[in-house]
Amino acid sequence: MTGMIRPCSLEDLTELQAISRETFKETFAADNDPADLEEYLAAAYNVEKLQRELKQPESRFYFIYLAEQVAGYLKLNTGDAQTEAIDPKGLEVERIYIRKAFKRQGLGRQLLDYAFELAAQESRASIWLGVWEDNQNALKFYHSFGFKQVGAHDFYVGTDKQTDLLMRKSLL
Repeated sequence: MTGMIRPCSLEDLTELQAISRETFKETFAADNDPADLEEYLAAAYNVEKLQRELKQPESRFYFIYLAEQVAGYLKLNTGDAQTEAIDPKGLEVERIYIRKAFKRQGLGRQLLDYAFELAAQESRASIWLGVWEDNQNALKFYHSFGFKQVGAHDFYVGTDKQTDLLMRKSLL
């Protein structure tokens, strides 16, 4: 199925917070201590932080809709908004999440394809992202697009130190 993608604005803050918390929890609750997960959700998706991210000119959020419902979202970073110095001319996919009820309908692929389209329009040298080393489904998904591991970094869910693999696909 094809969803409709649109940019988010400050008016979407409440919905962005809700879907951010919901999708992170759906994706990682089974593999994390509940207290650590709640600590992460409170820090990563509080109103003030999301507001700053929405106002950051080098960050962009997009919702994808299916049947007139927000089914998922995408966060992209460029320039100084990138979370790592992987490629100053690159496009970082910091977040890409689909609500559980909308999974397995090709929406994640559609969002990633959209990121590739934007990168091409902007003449970006690469697209890169971080993915938890234990998230085998996501790793398979990104490998299918030609992403290759270029490093790793620590990622904390509360007090639990985890490892994200940094993956990049050259576009030039």
